[in-house]
Order: sequence, then structure tokens, then C-alpha cells
Amino acid sequence: MNIADQTFPAVDSANEDRAQTIRDQLRDAIVDRRLAPGTKLSEGEVGTLFDVSRTVARAALQMLSFEGLVRTERNRGAFVANPSPEEARQVFASRRLIEPGIAIAAAGRMTPAHVAAFKAQLDEEGRFIAERGPNARRSEIKASGDFHLLLASVAGNAILQRFMEELVARSSLVIALYGRSGVSSCGHSEHMNILEALENGNSERASALMLHHIDHIEADLDLRVRSGPALRQALEF
Repeated sequence: MNIADQTFPAVDSANEDRAQTIRDQLRDAIVDRRLAPGTKLSEGEVGTLFDVSRTVARAALQMLSFEGLVRTERNRGAFVANPSPEEARQVFASRRLIEPGIAIAAAGRMTPAHVAAFKAQLDEEGRFIAERGPNARRSEIKASGDFHLLLASVAGNAILQRFMEELVARSSLVIALYGRSGVSSCGHSEHMNILEALENGNSERASALMLHHIDHIEADLDLRVRSGPALRQALEF
């Protein structure tokens, strides 16, 4: 289904802003694994939790549905997307096609400011790795994804950056469902090696390292399914 086939609820600008805010909070809960794949997202419960109408709640859920983070089923409602093994393979196949090229583009655009931003990002990622507990673990995974989004931003192609936002979000869903417990979803040391190649302007090495890195992420997946908290607990209401 493409955007022309989507039917969104009619909302005014204020409610559209509210729906976007709700979408952002739900998206964060999905991406950082507080909402597990398959969790039901009731329009009524979302509306109650955020003190908005069902129309606004429905608009937020449809935004997430268009991104592929939520699936809707007739007469059943909305659920956090539950990607199949084949869909998981397609996500990483897409990343293998796109991200080595992004690395090449970024290598030609790196500035000292970009290098500093990457190093700050890696410092944050390393701090979460050193911590313990589920909150630190979720933050580590999010920080790892942010490395890839920062790289897409530096590459300077807004269309590819939007693609990467969706792919990283979908990857987080895949990792939530199939990721091995206790294994980093996105190797910190590999990020450091990629940054070194970028800083040196070695685009071919950065591209090759990125391809190896994506292969490594996919290799860390298995078929064990994890359960997660209900919507109210995940959003900490």
C-alpha cells in the first residue's frame, strides 16, 4: 500500500500536533523495546492515556502503520508490528544495499564538527554498554541505531535519511523479537572502526566495514521471541 492508498482521520492542526506527539512517544517505546512486537494498541486506551479523542489516537496509530511499526487488522485493531523471519532478512538486505553507499557519501563530507559529533555519540554508546539493567540496555540499543542515523545525516541525502529512519526503526523491532540476550545489537568497536575510516577519508574501507558490520548484526539474531509489558507499563503511566 502506498501513501495514496492511506486514509487518515480528519484532524485540525492542534490535534495533528497532538497526534504527532503521541506518535513520537509510541515510536520511542517501540524502537527502544519497551513495547514488544505483537502488543495490542487500543485506540481507546491510547486516547485515555494521553487524554485525547479516539480520532486523534487513531491518527497517531495510522502514522505508525504507514512507517511499518504498527499493523492494523480489520475488526481486531492495531498491534506493534511483529516481523517474520523473512521480513527480518529483507530489512537487513535493504540495509546492505543502502548503507555502504551512505558510508561512501559521508566519507567525502566529513568535517571536524562531524567527527566530534560521532565521538560524542560513541562516548554515549560506550557509557550505556558499561552500565547494567534493562534501561541501560535499551538506551545502548537506541544509541547504536543513532550512530547509523547520524551517518545518514552526514551523507547529505534527505531521501536516504528518511529511508534509514524507517530501516533503523524496523531493525529495532527485528532485534527486539530475534536478538540474542546479552549480545550487543550493534558492535561498539565496529562503529569506532567505521569512524576511523571516515575520519581518514577512506571511503572504500568505510563501505566495506559497514557491510561487515551489518552482516554481524544479522548474525546476532535468533528465533527466540520475548514478551514485553502492557501499553500502560511500557509508557510508564
